[in-house]
Amino acid sequence: MESHLVRVFPSSANFPMQEQLAWKIAAFAATPRSHDELAINMALCRIVDNAAVAVASLSRGPVVTARQQALCHPRADGATLFGLTADLTVQAEWAAWANATAVRELDFHDTFLAADYAHPGDNISPLIAVAQQCGRNGADLLHAILVAYEVHVALVKAISLHRYKKDHVAHLTPATVAGLGALLQLPTETVYHAVNQAVHLAFSTRQSRKGEISSWKAFAPGFSGKMAIEAVDRAMRGEASPNPIYEGEDSVIAWMLGGPESKYVVELPAANESAIGILETYTKAHSAEYQAQALIDLAIDVGARIDLQQVREIVLHTSHHTHFVIGSGANDPQKSDPDASRETLDHSISYILAVALEDRRWHYVDSYPPARRVGPSTRSLWRKIRTVEDEVWTRRYNNADPGCRAFGGRLEIFMQDGRRHVAEKTVADAHPNGTKPWSWPDYVKKFDALALEPCGQGERDRFLSLVGSLADTDARALMGLMPKVDNHGELMAQPVAKGIFDFVY
Repeated sequence: MESHLVRVFPSSANFPMQEQLAWKIAAFAATPRSHDELAINMALCRIVDNAAVAVASLSRGPVVTARQQALCHPRADGATLFGLTADLTVQAEWAAWANATAVRELDFHDTFLAADYAHPGDNISPLIAVAQQCGRNGADLLHAILVAYEVHVALVKAISLHRYKKDHVAHLTPATVAGLGALLQLPTETVYHAVNQAVHLAFSTRQSRKGEISSWKAFAPGFSGKMAIEAVDRAMRGEASPNPIYEGEDSVIAWMLGGPESKYVVELPAANESAIGILETYTKAHSAEYQAQALIDLAIDVGARIDLQQVREIVLHTSHHTHFVIGSGANDPQKSDPDASRETLDHSISYILAVALEDRRWHYVDSYPPARRVGPSTRSLWRKIRTVEDEVWTRRYNNADPGCRAFGGRLEIFMQDGRRHVAEKTVADAHPNGTKPWSWPDYVKKFDALALEPCGQGERDRFLSLVGSLADTDARALMGLMPKVDNHGELMAQPVAKGIFDFVY
């Protein structure tokens, strides 16, 4: 790996373009390289993972909205949409918008946690859309996915956004640009300007994940992907960019992150090294925020061994991140409100633990409906759960060794009769270091659980066969990467409310 020191320089320093982080990212994207077979196989798994959760979300409000917007931008040689037939295509940036929203809606796809948070699978939808519109083949797409993952993982390891209350899509957008540059085999300088433009526009606050969390959480990756495509298009047409975007005197580091004295070290593979960052990432077996995954597994086990009616209090000892993002440290009363949005409750560990303890299972639909939240026993247990930050778990969360990182916690359950039960779990069962690390059969099982019924056996078999042979497929075959559902005609129905794009004069 090559280490790149990133810090702020005054404008008078005329910091060379070739030394800037955006150039290093662009040069990495523009360098041909061979790929590790395990990394390629994991990229195939994540394509299946995305498709599974996207198909399961096709009738949900934000996904309907995004799809209807995309359908207002048809293009004969464009890109396809989840659920619809391959002969119906739209402009690539709008396909990225709609498909990424479908993937993100259920909060049920892959994750990477380090100095910051990330859902690197959010890179895939815009890469597929552009690959389809620009006639790239399966090998091109897989190369692009691995490049995007590598950049995303590198930025998330090195630069904390949440510490400064910035949303994590600020790392997603440049990663997608890097993937697009690799996909289209663009020169370094073109990718450099696209990265600068994308980073300049990608920064937003974390209010989107605070308090009453709205549907924007689902739209954010689609917005990021659309923005990345547009930045690359502008750069391809010769447009320059604000720079240095990371190191400049008025850059994102100087004013949106740690300030002029901050220093970061970003590591990217050398020219002779494979992009294997995807192997450090992990997906979800449960539809909830990733820091709840291990705790859901733990609650399912513990719930079978204690009398929940006799519980006096439950204290979760966990990391700083978990305590302040989904726990008591967030100080969000909405996390204890049965009328809160689904997006809020999948970021409420007290709610998640209460339901998982009672039901001894977790389901992407059954665990969230209003009727499930208001039962007297659930509300009683929910109010008895709180979190505390534990320095031990914070250190384990931030461990530089991926084999030692821990995203769980320790439950202390105090009973009415004075007894105390203690149980802990470091990582989710499905995590690479877990008791049941996921591989291709597990992703297929997830697809079958979420998408087999709406797609039908024939479409399921066709899609999985295509993904399995993706490295050898041509551009025409790539048009089949969005599985269609049996009721695809119903997905074309117009919404009750119309927007600007629906009006024709």
